[in-house]
Amino acid sequence: MKTIFLIVLFAIIAVFPLSADDWESYDLISRLLTLPEPGFPIIHENSVIFTAPSSLRRVGVAFANENFSPIYWFSRLLISQDPLDAPIPPGQKFPDPYKDSGLQFYVYKVPENVNELEYRLIVNGLWTVDPINPRTRRDPASGLVWSVLPIPRRAPIFDPLKGLPKGLNFSFQGPPGETVTIAGDFNGWDPFMYELKEEPEGVYTASIPLPPGTHQYVFFHNGRRYVDPNNPRRIYAKDGSAASVIVVP
Repeated sequence: MKTIFLIVLFAIIAVFPLSADDWESYDLISRLLTLPEPGFPIIHENSVIFTAPSSLRRVGVAFANENFSPIYWFSRLLISQDPLDAPIPPGQKFPDPYKDSGLQFYVYKVPENVNELEYRLIVNGLWTVDPINPRTRRDPASGLVWSVLPIPRRAPIFDPLKGLPKGLNFSFQGPPGETVTIAGDFNGWDPFMYELKEEPEGVYTASIPLPPGTHQYVFFHNGRRYVDPNNPRRIYAKDGSAASVIVVP
């Protein structure tokens, strides 16, 4: 199965170039390969996948946040034929190594400050709204109508060149000169990953970047787990163990 996936992946790369902004992970490529047919725009991580039937001559998309310029043209998704087919008999034409998947697509990386994507399509040379997306809006100034796609709030992207995103501050008080760590659902409850720094004496602190949402955590000190005494919000498991709860807006 892994071999087939790599063959199909190579076919996609070989047929048309994809920039780093078009796909950032194998997850996105895998998502493209599992699309059964063109449909509603798909929000994948920090990008949107637009699709259209490959039977259309040319399809493009433009966005209001870029004043509808430039136009991004879709690419056809071609997949490889089975490379293990029987040899071609003498005198017969070698078949096309690729076949049409039935769709063409474009992957748009949504800017961080955009929480609603307004866009228009160009299909065979004509501007139009997205026929699959029922949400539209009319611009009162120009009278133009475009499609609207709400974008869910996204987790901050860690860029090692820019440093860590702003983190939440955690604090624990205990005897000086000891080791205190914190674990939660944000690190798989690993009790060794995040060690708090003692400063000043007897006060242990850590700043950890967390994405928006609800998170559970506990402190570890001398092999025992402790809820956060500064946080009244807690959750209890069936065995009676407790964890602190924090909500990141």
